[in-house]
Amino acid sequence: MPNLKALRKRIATVRSTQQITRAMKMVAAAKLRRAQEAAERARPYAAKLAEMFEAVAAGVEPDTHPLLARREERRIDLVVVSSDRGLCGGYNSNLFRHLAKFVRERAGQELGLVVVGRKGFEYYRRRGTSIVSQQVGILTTPPATMAAALAAEVAGRFEREETDAVYLAYNRFRSAISQTPGVVPLLPVAPPAADERPVDYIFEPPRLELLGRLVPRYLEALVTQALLEAIASEHAARMTAMGNATTNATDMIGALTLSMNRARQATITKELMEVVGGAEALKG
Repeated sequence: MPNLKALRKRIATVRSTQQITRAMKMVAAAKLRRAQEAAERARPYAAKLAEMFEAVAAGVEPDTHPLLARREERRIDLVVVSSDRGLCGGYNSNLFRHLAKFVRERAGQELGLVVVGRKGFEYYRRRGTSIVSQQVGILTTPPATMAAALAAEVAGRFEREETDAVYLAYNRFRSAISQTPGVVPLLPVAPPAADERPVDYIFEPPRLELLGRLVPRYLEALVTQALLEAIASEHAARMTAMGNATTNATDMIGALTLSMNRARQATITKELMEVVGGAEALKG
């Protein structure tokens, strides 16, 4: 059984860790509230922009715009949105596991990664995966700014035919305790379904000119929405992980305190037995 000094030191260490995890949980909860509001406010805008794009792109041939062109998918780019920091539970590992399945299903295709977040970069660099580019600072860079840079990069590679398709992988925010990893197609920009009957709009400026302006904006909106969802998911995952760590620390302190009390009682009992034994020896 550990001695009392070692147990007291261990309890003090766990209590100090508990204070840190509790503070991190409170910070993550405050940031989650703002990030969740931002993600939810952006959803109606993204939905309306998608509706507008479908109206403009209805009946337009794929070769009308470079970002609409469809080719055989021999080379694909995968934009992976991970975190810069850890201590967020299974946020990154769940996404990487989901991506591993996605990659296995596309065996034989040349894969290039555009990685957002230090954790994703380190993970794929250790595995020797081809990384086209990487960006960090997802929590410190405005999402619209980062989305514009990412959209411009992948659009440029697609237009230059350096890749045949681009997919976006991120954690979608569901609730404070639920974040769902997923992969969605990004390029070529998907036109409306063929079985949908387009509404006959009158466009000003003309349809093709409007489409040329709308497609890059629509692409940026898709990436921005994904970043907002990923940021909210990261804060939620960190809040949950730190909450669990705080609870575990409480349980550990209780168990250590019980062990310390038992050790103290054992020490007292041993000393009493030594005193009684000495007294009996003197009587004899």
